[in-house]
Amino acid sequence: MGQQRRDFLKKIGALSAGAGLLVPGGLQGAVPGILDNPEETPQASESKGSTFVHILQTTDVHCQIHPHDEMFWENDRPVFRKTGGYAAIDGYFRAFRKKNPHTLTVDTGDMFQGSLLAWNTKGRAMVPLLNRLEYDLYLPGNWDVMYYKKAMQELLGGLAAPKVCTNMFHDSGEGKPGLHIFQPYYVWYVAGIRVGFLGYTDHLVPIRQSPNYSKGIVYTKAEENLAHYVKVLREQEACDVVIVLAHLGLSQQIHLANHPACEGVDYILGGDTHERVRKPIVCQYAKVVEPGAFGSFVGRLSLEVKDGKVASHDYELVEISEKTARPDKTMAALVAAEEQAFRAEGDKVIGYSRLPLYRYFVIENTIDTLILDALRSQLPETDIVLSNGFRFCPPRAETNADGLVPITESYLWDMLPFDTAVRTGKVSGAQIREWLEKELNNVFAKDASKRFGGWVIKFQGMQVEFKAFEEAGKRVQSVRIGGAALDPAKMYSISACERDGDPPDMLCRMRNVQELVTTMHTLHSCVKNYLSANSSVEPKPAGNAIALDAPATLLTQVYGVDYSFR
Repeated sequence: MGQQRRDFLKKIGALSAGAGLLVPGGLQGAVPGILDNPEETPQASESKGSTFVHILQTTDVHCQIHPHDEMFWENDRPVFRKTGGYAAIDGYFRAFRKKNPHTLTVDTGDMFQGSLLAWNTKGRAMVPLLNRLEYDLYLPGNWDVMYYKKAMQELLGGLAAPKVCTNMFHDSGEGKPGLHIFQPYYVWYVAGIRVGFLGYTDHLVPIRQSPNYSKGIVYTKAEENLAHYVKVLREQEACDVVIVLAHLGLSQQIHLANHPACEGVDYILGGDTHERVRKPIVCQYAKVVEPGAFGSFVGRLSLEVKDGKVASHDYELVEISEKTARPDKTMAALVAAEEQAFRAEGDKVIGYSRLPLYRYFVIENTIDTLILDALRSQLPETDIVLSNGFRFCPPRAETNADGLVPITESYLWDMLPFDTAVRTGKVSGAQIREWLEKELNNVFAKDASKRFGGWVIKFQGMQVEFKAFEEAGKRVQSVRIGGAALDPAKMYSISACERDGDPPDMLCRMRNVQELVTTMHTLHSCVKNYLSANSSVEPKPAGNAIALDAPATLLTQVYGVDYSFR
């Protein structure tokens, strides 16, 4: 993010970090991930006296089956280029496996939510596509419960490869963990070594998302049984390498890698927060990586094996593009077949934007501004409209002949992969301030284990100045609503989407909301009506949320470690 960002991170301090991974040394450049020529394939990585073992990881693809615009932060500005698509991922996997036989592929979650096709088939269209990719191991993500527990079990059960999750249990009937839903660990015997895998998904799923999604499931914190299963893998299974597959978010994964329970773990291959870790983050007990989202990247961890022991290791984040992958024709045909019944519906243009659409900045983005503008247009009497700090949805920057970005029905489902009713209610100014403090702490908590996976909550009708890196409860510096300072005693009207399973007095994680009413509007109807009423829109973030100690272009909530998003 440039010198300004590096200076900013240095100023706000650093977390303690230590070493202690596998063995020192690297394998720099041994396994090229980016091809100099798209006609080439990855080079074989065997050399005299050594065998190389590779683990390829995707995560948070969110059903983005086609190549799409992706945003990169280069020279302190956003640039866009085409990446991803299941055919390209499949082509990369097959070429890599052909040259590197000791390869295991994993996906660490959010496989069944995020698109019109996924919604229309309740995730079922993804099953044959994932099976075609021939993954070797899966970890369920936080959004894989979107269609409820039974559907999650059926969807994952339809996948040919094993599933691992060490902290997801059947509810015993008393809200306590019963039996594991999936196997707690997996061991890969390869090239004379044993590689053990554990799997952890976010224990905060019932809070972060609609509670009914995960009804019947009990999640535990990774720290509660991690040390036990590391001991099982190291002593009982005699594993040479222990890897945690995680869908916790980069902050939580860094916290875990610095926790004593993680002793004996070599790598955490993470997911959930769509961060792009290009160089492993070295923590006290393990190294942490996360390979972006939407199928734009594949993470490659390579282990050099000599005389039955791991001699060195190397990691690379591979951008999936025409330079790195030749699309697999069989997968392309399979994608077309699964999508055929819904393609005409998805391709319908419902509006145009004069700005690129994206959702990468922590504080404000054009996608969220579009949604807020739409809510405001349909509920003009409401004091404050709210939208969750979602991360999912790839950018859309490609323009038509008129220089406008077309917004299709399919892209509406990318932005909002579920359609739910909009509700209104009333809360006091004191409630709003308390809620803002809690929401900001979810994003910027000094204790990484207390950070949720989302961005800053989005709002319109309210202007908030805050300090991201102040102490909890002291971040909000000023709040203005309708141009006037927040009055703690005054009642204000708010609107937001309802969440399946929330208490009857809750709206957007705010409790004790009065006069709650379900309107005639849904999220999708608001956006469609707004776009229909305008020939084109310009969803420029208005600065409703201003961080006094961080730039508006902040791209990650992770700080204090050697990492920047780009």
